[in-house]
Amino acid sequence: MHIVVCIKQVPSSIAVKTDPATQALTCTGSDYLINPFDENALEAALVLKDSDKAKVTVLTIGAAQAADVLREALGRGADAAQFISDAAFDGSDAWATGKILAAAIQKLGDVNLVICGKQTFDGDTAQVGPSLAEFLGWPCVAFVRKIALEAGALKVERMYEEGFEKIALPLPAVLTVGKEINTPRMASLKGRMAAKKAQLAPITAAALGLAPETVGAQGARTRLAKMAPVPRKSGGIKVDGSDAAVAAKTVVDKLREMKLV
Repeated sequence: MHIVVCIKQVPSSIAVKTDPATQALTCTGSDYLINPFDENALEAALVLKDSDKAKVTVLTIGAAQAADVLREALGRGADAAQFISDAAFDGSDAWATGKILAAAIQKLGDVNLVICGKQTFDGDTAQVGPSLAEFLGWPCVAFVRKIALEAGALKVERMYEEGFEKIALPLPAVLTVGKEINTPRMASLKGRMAAKKAQLAPITAAALGLAPETVGAQGARTRLAKMAPVPRKSGGIKVDGSDAAVAAKTVVDKLREMKLV
């Protein structure tokens, strides 16, 4: 069985600013790490590798420094890595990103399962996994909290607001997972040392058979019109609760003053 995990490098904190020209986030001065939900996706694949002798390949799209997250994944136990990097990919939205990842997975040719984090810490759209599945033409289940392989069949539990549901689906398939599924392992010293030696040659748009105008900002189906910080909330009002009757009257009077009741 061959499992692909899609991971992304994200800033370690959102102490970022908005570029007034492009409306995009600028993350200068921030450290970078694996997107937290992608750590859970990687761990889910490694658990299947431990129990079912699966091969795990990690993919990422990004600039030169993004190769660091691939080495981290290799240090944790992934078997292979694909570094997808080309200036033509700059500005890709969830649709274009799904297209790029799908082309890379199709080029691998022998993939049975793709696992992604449910969303990224920076973009936060939760759309890349389903977009990727659509390009591959594979079934997709999002917000998965449990994965099991039984006689070659895939059985999962998907979370929703008030509980979960059990789903069986055929392979190949795409899953997205959240933090509820596991606790990610750390890389071993031996794993880290081996990962440093990994050769991660960039895979370009041409190598994937993608025309530059179909990916990146040119191929994006959405445009960022404006981005702004969430307005800060004003200070609240503290009501002394030592006398319940007085406190209740104070709250009701304030709500009436605000014309909320």
